[in-house]
Amino acid sequence: MEVADVAPAGATSVPSAAVRVTVGGMDAAGRPAHPALAEALAGAGLVVGAARHLAAVPVPAGCATVVLGPVAPALDRLAAAVAAGVPAVVLASGDPGFFGIVRRLRAAGLPVRVLPAVSSVAAAFARAGLPWEGAAVVSAHGRDLRPALNACRALPAVAVLTAPGAGAAELGAGLVGWSRQLVVAEHLGTPDERVTWTTPGQAAATAWPDPHVVLSLAPDTGWGIRADNQPAAAPAAGWALPESAYAHRDSMITKAEVRALAVARLRPRLGRLIWDVGAGSGSVGVECALLGAAVIAVERDPDAPIRVNAARHGVDVRVVTGVAPAALAELPEPDAVFVGGGGVEVLAAVADRRPARVVATLAALDRVAPAVHLLREAGYAVEGSQLAAARLADLPGGSLRLAATNPVVVLTGELPSTWEKP
Repeated sequence: MEVADVAPAGATSVPSAAVRVTVGGMDAAGRPAHPALAEALAGAGLVVGAARHLAAVPVPAGCATVVLGPVAPALDRLAAAVAAGVPAVVLASGDPGFFGIVRRLRAAGLPVRVLPAVSSVAAAFARAGLPWEGAAVVSAHGRDLRPALNACRALPAVAVLTAPGAGAAELGAGLVGWSRQLVVAEHLGTPDERVTWTTPGQAAATAWPDPHVVLSLAPDTGWGIRADNQPAAAPAAGWALPESAYAHRDSMITKAEVRALAVARLRPRLGRLIWDVGAGSGSVGVECALLGAAVIAVERDPDAPIRVNAARHGVDVRVVTGVAPAALAELPEPDAVFVGGGGVEVLAAVADRRPARVVATLAALDRVAPAVHLLREAGYAVEGSQLAAARLADLPGGSLRLAATNPVVVLTGELPSTWEKP
């Protein structure tokens, strides 16, 4: 089978005769998956891989091997082999270009060809009998669990690559309160393979063996398929939508001009959790969810149309009915918080939780100075703007006038330690 030459980073092409590192995927049972891998192994002068992978393939007599532990020494050996014209093979699990070693090889400037196996994510969806073209895939392996957890809170279909201490139990604990089903796929392709459908609460109370993959699914949502085929992209209809795009009562809704600035300051994106406190219609939270964030809306009125608006715009917003600040006590830690109501007492409770950003809208001027002082004393750098929009309105006879909206002060507090973070 012909395999295309792949240029290393910064290069324009690789001659077909150049020595390349062949990266071979091993299937879920630890067997070579691609027929061309046998030929590559037969001619190899260096084979790199985990001990279980090296034991599963025919390494030629006299061929040097490197057991993968720290990656840097293996990269040095591979670079030396390429420089000396010695064919090398790297063995890896599943599709090594999918959260795998191909990225490190490319970053090291090594010319590679990839012979992939089925990835563990593809195998997990297959075992569950589910389509996955609309799913997002995130990793909790060797990194902070919170972005992966927040992706599961935000999107209807997410596959999570797990690690010890960042697996099904931890994800389940963080998803209690969200309407989710979890599929835990253990030891795929081995005699110990097991696929379990469970709830977040049940997953949190279970000891799961490694390795396993977790699928987080919102029931009855089509598993993440969007009309634009982009599960975590910016919404096709945009944001800062007109008030007519939302159900609301007596014009109790954050106006589009104010909402545009508030959402920009909150910086919603996939992997982040936003609180919308005093949510009202939920328009700010809905637009944060449209931009990929997980959202909790806190509202004292059980009949507020938050769920109606979330459903209208096709996003999942968790609604907590209660009075802030008491209602905030048991919520998971936010990355940013919008305070649309509740006064200084609520703002103080929010600042105590130390989110990276706090955005508050205030209509009463006598609340502005106390709010600014409170945030500054809590260590936040504070900026503020008064927004007073004047919208076009029709007059009889075809003339136009400007109709003023009520002025609103938008305060943004940001912890200095977060300024350099993306």
